Amino acid sequence: MDTTGAYGGGKAGGAFDIQAFIQRPPVIVRAVCWLFSVIVMGCISAKGWYIDPTDKKEYCAYNKDTNACNYGVGISVIAFIASIGFIVGEYLFDQMSSVKTRKHFVLADMAFSAFWAFLYFVGFCYLANSWGKTEVAPKGTANNMQGAIAFSFFSIFAWIACGFFAFQRFKLGADAAFAPAYEVEGAVGSPGSFPAYPGAPDPQPTYSEPPFSQQHTGGNIDYTAPTY
Repeated sequence: MDTTGAYGGGKAGGAFDIQAFIQRPPVIVRAVCWLFSVIVMGCISAKGWYIDPTDKKEYCAYNKDTNACNYGVGISVIAFIASIGFIVGEYLFDQMSSVKTRKHFVLADMAFSAFWAFLYFVGFCYLANSWGKTEVAPKGTANNMQGAIAFSFFSIFAWIACGFFAFQRFKLGADAAFAPAYEVEGAVGSPGSFPAYPGAPDPQPTYSEPPFSQQHTGGNIDYTAPTY
């Protein structure tokens, strides 16, 4: 029995299998994105800020660049919320009876994943460059700052994977939309191309010998004169 619905989802109204749901590659990758966002956000929030003893002001550990810390935390917080939202959407995907609704969800997933992979790439370059310019790292911050940079790099590929799975779904739905609705068994007009209704005559009737086909080998043709 075919249980596949539009855009690779299950049939609407089907039974929910929690084990199969957890084992779905898009759900696994989305959970990885969620975990990486927590790590990046936690590393920067815990050790990314320090107080300079000379002026008693708070600075970012990335070369005292406040924007670097804010950028890393900002994209991670949004990634954290978006990952949860897409996991919930993945759960509701099989319950979407409208093909158009499924299409919009897949397009949103594909666009957001590609865009966030790009933002994490920018974040990785930004944080790595700022950390490279840091002359003296505050005590106890090195591991956290380097960890945030590393998991920002890993997040690029995690979000690319999410976009790839969304693209596969979109391609699957597009192929199904343009697939023929029926198969032609024979050429139009050819014998056997359409089944006969019950009681219909034979579509290939047999005829008697066609007229004027008799050829006389010899002799005159008898002619009977009409009577008036």
